[in-house]
Parts: sequence; C-alpha cells; structure tokens
Amino acid sequence: MPVNYYIFVSIALFCIGVVGVLTRRNAIIVFMCIELMLNAVNLLLVAFSKMHYAAGVATNSGAGIEGQLFVFFIMVVAAAEVSVGLAIIVMMYRNTHSADINFLNRLKH
Repeated sequence: MPVNYYIFVSIALFCIGVVGVLTRRNAIIVFMCIELMLNAVNLLLVAFSKMHYAAGVATNSGAGIEGQLFVFFIMVVAAAEVSVGLAIIVMMYRNTHSADINFLNRLKH
C-alpha cells in the first residue's frame, strides 16, 4: 500500500483532533482529541518507518526501525499522560461537579 494513503488518513485524524480541541468544552472530549492527534502522528511515524525499512532492505542497510521504536516510547509517555490527565479531570469533577474547561479560567483569581 502506498504511503500516500497513510499520510491522508493521518492528516484527517490530526485535523479531527485539532477541531475537537478547539471547539469542545468538555475536558474528557478535549483529552480524547489530544490522544487522537498523538495517534495520528504515531501512524505517520510507523508508515514512514515502514517505507524507510523497505528501502533499507533493498540496499542491505540496517535502517528503518527507528520510527517504530520512537512510537513505542511515545505510547509509553501517552499512557503516563492518560493516567495523570484522568486523575486531574476526576479531581476537577469532584470539586466542581462539572467537566467544563471554562471553569478553569475562574481559578486564576
């Protein structure tokens, strides 16, 4: 499968995530859209890694798996981000009984 398809799907997922972050007010939906953007970048890294690996096999060089290793570390950091982010959202909901992110602007004063 050509890399162009992966690029188009990744761009579509990233744009959906950006629109969700910019338009939604619910903290959980915003958090899910941020994760969607991370997964779009991961898809693109794996696609380019696969393309680079295919070119490396043809020339007998050992290149091509760095992108997949980088995606693995991104997934580990994203898992830690999910645990901390959801803990913050749960504590915000317990204190305010709302998951509206506009309430956080009132905490400045």
